[in-house]
Amino acid sequence: MSVLHLRIDNRLIHGQVTTKWVGNLGADHIVVTNDEVSEDPIQKTMLPQAARGVKTSVLSVKDTINYLESEDAEKENILIIAKFPEDALDLLKSGVEPEEVNVGNQAPIAGTDPVKITKSIAVTKEQAPIYKKISDMGFDLKSRMLPSDKAIDFIKKLNNKGLL
Repeated sequence: MSVLHLRIDNRLIHGQVTTKWVGNLGADHIVVTNDEVSEDPIQKTMLPQAARGVKTSVLSVKDTINYLESEDAEKENILIIAKFPEDALDLLKSGVEPEEVNVGNQAPIAGTDPVKITKSIAVTKEQAPIYKKISDMGFDLKSRMLPSDKAIDFIKKLNNKGLL
């Protein structure tokens, strides 16, 4: 299996992913992972359409882990998009080892009290320790909107905002 990149992005598949990340990484399969999204028939239909012809799977976290252990996955260059940091942490705890873990977009969620980390990333005080756990597992947690952007040390940003 070749998991090129794990992007934490609650907007899931959008123009930045399809026009910049897929090509830059050489990904030939996008796997969106989130339990609720995988149960939503509308998102399961629309997300592959948004991927503009790139093979796309919309799976629960457990099904993502199972797929990554399959023979099919061994032949692919996979970009995983985890909706939330919790999804990413569960994947990483299962032994998934992406070449890079990147915090993309995290739009504020209604009913929460997030802190703006960057112009496109909002983090709640409940989510901050999850990002720290990912970092503590040995993953160099960075944030980049586009592959050409300078990577930002995400844990340092969380510290600077008083979330850790």
